[in-house]
Amino acid sequence: MSKSTFFMPGENLMGAGCLADAVAIVQRKGFRRALIVTDAPLVRLGIVARVVSLLDAAGIASCVFDGTHPNPTTANVRDGLALLRAQDADVVISLGGGSPHDCAKGIALCATNGGDIADYEGVDRSAKPQLPLVAINTTAGTASEMTRFCIITDEVRHIKMAIVDRHTTSILSVNDPELMAGMPKGLTAATGIDALTHAVEAYVSTAATPITDACALKAIELIASHLRRAVADGDDMHARGQMAYAQFLAGMAFNNASLGYVHAMAHQLGGYYDLPHGVCNAVLLPHVQAFNAPSVAPRLAEVARALGVDTAEMDVHAAAQAAIAAIRQLSADVDIPPTLSALGARHEDIPTLAANALKDACGLTNPRRAKQSELEEIFAAAM
Repeated sequence: MSKSTFFMPGENLMGAGCLADAVAIVQRKGFRRALIVTDAPLVRLGIVARVVSLLDAAGIASCVFDGTHPNPTTANVRDGLALLRAQDADVVISLGGGSPHDCAKGIALCATNGGDIADYEGVDRSAKPQLPLVAINTTAGTASEMTRFCIITDEVRHIKMAIVDRHTTSILSVNDPELMAGMPKGLTAATGIDALTHAVEAYVSTAATPITDACALKAIELIASHLRRAVADGDDMHARGQMAYAQFLAGMAFNNASLGYVHAMAHQLGGYYDLPHGVCNAVLLPHVQAFNAPSVAPRLAEVARALGVDTAEMDVHAAAQAAIAAIRQLSADVDIPPTLSALGARHEDIPTLAANALKDACGLTNPRRAKQSELEEIFAAAM
């Protein structure tokens, strides 16, 4: 039996109305000055004001950094860190989806370790725990509220840096589906398929364990059962709540089994073109799994069953292809764009994208090793 470690926050709140419980916990922990890291759309929706009001009522002062980009940058981290230091904040509260969470992790990590966030690219490069982070989720997809992954765009190199560090784990994660009700259909779809990608990549990962397998398969089942409904009716609290559980389970899986070439490739698209991460994952997922299928057909057959496919009359190879078909169908049902070219990616950039993807830490646990030419073929197929 090989050795493994299981990472996740020490405390995690789930369910409608748990935001108020989270603020009470922050108060009990004795924090007095919070930096809220978020983005402009959540300010406009009034969600930030709601959190500020709850903090005020609990006697916790707060200031807001709402400059997080959809693909957070090194400059976003530096700007947020400057505000944190100016306000002498003793806790960071991230509010949003993966972008604010990742930006907040970068801020909190640099606050205690010093330097620039680029110094921590790679695995466990920091020496000290970050400033305490409370992560309040408003989407069901990235699971960044509970993982040790932090993805920041290097604006000079035009790449997304993968910072995988035990010190970026929040002390408290919060998944209140009431905060997710106002999210647009497109965002709900993209983040939902992002969660599916996390689960599938973790399940076929070379670092998978029985624990991560259980989390991944249950996440896939929940997504197959509830994503379409969550997209069709964003006020359906049952569907929203089940998707919150699904993305969290997927996060538990990939936080420990890691990911694969879907993410390694999607990071390059996001860094190069500033494209939405979840949509890039959704387009790439079936193409990468078609590449992986010869190595992990039995595992993909299990994915097919979790997606609701009747595989009783299929051999494992046919079932693996059925899994890929079911993934494509789910993406189509929630109106994910079918190709990378529809997102603005260009054929002439494929060699650069593939070369950079081979350097991404997420690819290390992909079940089938690829040469640059093979990644180029996957990119081309997805165009």
